[in-house]
Amino acid sequence: MKSVFPELTYNNDLALWLAEHSQQTLFLKMLALCDHEAIFLVDRNQRVLYWSQGTQTLTGWSAKERVGQICLPECQIAAAISPKDHLIQLPKADGSTVLLKQSVQLFQDQSGDFSGGLARLTLCTEQKVNFPKVDVRQHSFQGLISRSPAMEAVFQIIENAAETTATVLVRGESGSGKELVAKAIHELSGRKSEPFLAINCAALSSSLLESELFGHVRGAFTGAIKDHQGLFQRAQGGTLFLDEVAELPLDLQAKLLRVIQERNYIPVGGDHLIHVDVRIVAATHRSLREEVKLGHFREDLMYRLRVVPIFLPPLRERREDISLLLWHFIQIHNADNFRCIEKIDPQAMRTLLDYAWPGNIRELHNVIEYAFAVGRGATLRCSELPPEFREIPPEKPMPLMTEMLTPDHEARAIQQALVQTRGKITPAATLLGMSRVTFWRKRKLYGV
Repeated sequence: MKSVFPELTYNNDLALWLAEHSQQTLFLKMLALCDHEAIFLVDRNQRVLYWSQGTQTLTGWSAKERVGQICLPECQIAAAISPKDHLIQLPKADGSTVLLKQSVQLFQDQSGDFSGGLARLTLCTEQKVNFPKVDVRQHSFQGLISRSPAMEAVFQIIENAAETTATVLVRGESGSGKELVAKAIHELSGRKSEPFLAINCAALSSSLLESELFGHVRGAFTGAIKDHQGLFQRAQGGTLFLDEVAELPLDLQAKLLRVIQERNYIPVGGDHLIHVDVRIVAATHRSLREEVKLGHFREDLMYRLRVVPIFLPPLRERREDISLLLWHFIQIHNADNFRCIEKIDPQAMRTLLDYAWPGNIRELHNVIEYAFAVGRGATLRCSELPPEFREIPPEKPMPLMTEMLTPDHEARAIQQALVQTRGKITPAATLLGMSRVTFWRKRKLYGV
């Protein structure tokens, strides 16, 4: 009897026993016994004859997809191949690649010619994980990542506005990347070699904000033990980013207007003018026109700030960016070598794509950080998403523009959203297309 494995040695008793049985039956039983192992069989033409369950688990390719097809080039078994173990870089079904060790056995027909081969695959313990590649550079503009047509127009406005000295007002929801827009304008302008400074106008009290913006002199108030340069003075020749400018108190609005018009100001407690050359980029999540109507914002300052208005679309209106941003942030955290995510479970991906993202890009990044913190393994699963993803099914925002409603109608809409979401704040804000912060503010305003 000619052995199917010519190099295999065995004693006479085993040879006699094998002669009593059908080689076909024995071989099929051996394959069935080893089905959990990652093994596959090809004929002389590299056509796959057998693809085990273990191979399917390791590669993601099912037997239905591979059997009867030409073997993947990376793992083909040629007549001249060495029977020793060798490494292959195999593409997986999800688009990633995996480094494997391949052990082979060659088959010969009655004439001694190559008739196929059997291979066993094992995961290389020293492999470098290759997750789906995201060419961020192809979709990046000064740190803003997008492949949405809506953002292409934004990029063009940024590029054009940067060539001028005009004041820019960026309008967008919380977490949509307003500061990145301000930085892009600065970096593309002739002021890029000078300072870029930023301040959140909602983060400080009126007195502290005035001192931080315009500085103060020694003895101006209790605790002012020395002169303090304000942001305007420290940003000389550069750019000052005023985030949440709608929160600026009315008295400071008048002082800001003077700086824009006259290019000078007096520090707190001072008695002489300081001349400045600073470009202002402001940002808000509110409509300044509505704030003017409510008497909360100066109309003349609004026109001075929004010489060039830029509107950032929320993430829910540029859904083609969700997958791109997900993999971008995954790659960033994979580089920390704490956990390496190679793929996203299909159900988890559907959940992420269907979510309304009221917190926009910042919330998406936080979700990925959460998954890295609570999960383990190479696959991101639904169970590793924050609790709000499991509280209620993700819903699309209502076709409702709350800015266009009267206060009574807006209050009723907030009440209805809370009833519909059983009092849950984040889902209610999502239904109305608001950020969580805006929802809380309006709820407090109307006493809901």
